[in-house]
This record gives sequence, structure tokens and C-alpha cells, in this order.
Amino acid sequence: MAATSGPRVIRLTQGPWALVRRTMGDPRAFAQKLRQLVVAVQHYGRNELVEPRLHRLHDLGYLDAIPSRLQRMVGAIDMLRFFIVPCAADYYASKGINFRFHTFLRFLDDPASMIDPTGFNSTRDAIIGHVMQVVHANPHYDFQLLESFPDGLEHMQRQVEAILSGTHPRAASILAIVEDPDYHARLLEHIRSFRADPTVPPLLRENVASNPKFALIEQTFGTVPAAMRYFARMPRDPWRAARHLLTVREFPRHLADPKARRTSQAA
Repeated sequence: MAATSGPRVIRLTQGPWALVRRTMGDPRAFAQKLRQLVVAVQHYGRNELVEPRLHRLHDLGYLDAIPSRLQRMVGAIDMLRFFIVPCAADYYASKGINFRFHTFLRFLDDPASMIDPTGFNSTRDAIIGHVMQVVHANPHYDFQLLESFPDGLEHMQRQVEAILSGTHPRAASILAIVEDPDYHARLLEHIRSFRADPTVPPLLRENVASNPKFALIEQTFGTVPAAMRYFARMPRDPWRAARHLLTVREFPRHLADPKARRTSQAA
């Protein structure tokens, strides 16, 4: 599987313009990406598309209750500002990688995947592509999210196998983004383990596993059940929601997942 050595050679050795060209693809490919972005924007927030997936996850036991649309919006903003962005910025800084440029490359590879932090408005393949292009803090959220599609995890496994064999149509652009040469091999092994036993310990990114600063936040947002419990504790009316977003500037530990709080206190 020679493709597994690609990310180190490509992402960390090629210059910015070479990486931009690889992630953008040819004009026809990039035009198709922009069309997919337009479709994603048109579908964004359409409750009739989201609700069936939420109910499927509820039936599978991943959701105790289904947060309202407003609660999901406020929760998604908190997930971005308290977990996804600061945790990723910390990780890429430790690797000597410019986070803004890295985010730009991700946009060029798949613009549609950048507009939906919760993934509930995203297509199956957009979620899979997102998992493949980013060394995840904890991929269990996305694995569980993919279970809102009948064949989500099966396609996830197939596409990672295609990345490793070099046959995936987006292999060139994805391998120009991922800086860890072993990520996809570890990811494939973990997908297989998760499909056999969804209770397996998560595959945590190194800065999450080693930094107590992110432990409680990851345990709150790193899985669908915990994240949706947090979302369900968000305000239900617009005025209180706006007040929360304007006045809460740090992760509200008292709203963290109860199981995560008990783990944190025990530690």
C-alpha cells in the first residue's frame, strides 16, 4: 500500500501552490465541487431532510431526545468555538502547520463539507470525505452520524480502502491535505473495530489524548449521544439563545455531559 506514504511526502514537502493545485483539481472537478456547495447551501437547515436522520439515530439508541432546530444551531456554534476550532488550531500549531492555510486547502478539496459542523445537513459522501481529509479528534461522532444512513459505515470503509490503494477519485487532493502518513491505515482498522463493536475505545487525536484541557470538551462533543445531550440543554427561545451566544465566552463546564463531568472529577 504505497499510498500510505503519500501524506508525509505531499503535505509536508510540497510548496503552497502545488498543494493548492492538487486540492483544487482541474477546472471541471472544481466546478463540480462548487455545484455541490450550492446544493449543500440550498439544503442547509431543511428540517424535512434532517428529521428522518435524527429519528433513525434515536431509534438506534444514539439520542435520548431530539434537540430543536434552534438548539442544534446554538449547540453547533458552541461545538465550533469551544471544541473544533481551538482543538484543531492547537494540533496544527504543534505540527508547525498554518491552520488558516490548512483550512483553505480543505475548502478547495470539498467546499460543501465546510459549512455544516454537526453533519446533519451533509450527504453521506460529504461526511466520509470530511473524515478522510482531517485527522480527527475523535471519529466516533462521524461514525455514529453515518449510521443515520443505512449503508454509511460500509461506504466509509470502502472509501478508506480506496484511499489506501490509491484508487479513490479524490485520493490526490485528500493526500495533499492529511499530514499524518499513517492516519488512513489507523482509521481503516478503527472502522472495522467499530463496526464489530461500537463500544470500542475511541481513536483520539494525540493532542486530545494527552492534553487535559480538551478532555471534558471532547467527552461532551466527541460523540453524537453526548453532543446531542448538550444541544438539548441549549435555550429553546431566540432571545435566550442570543444571550447565550453573546455572553458565554468559555466552555460552560456546568453544561458538559454528566458522564464526562463524573469522569473529569474522578481524574
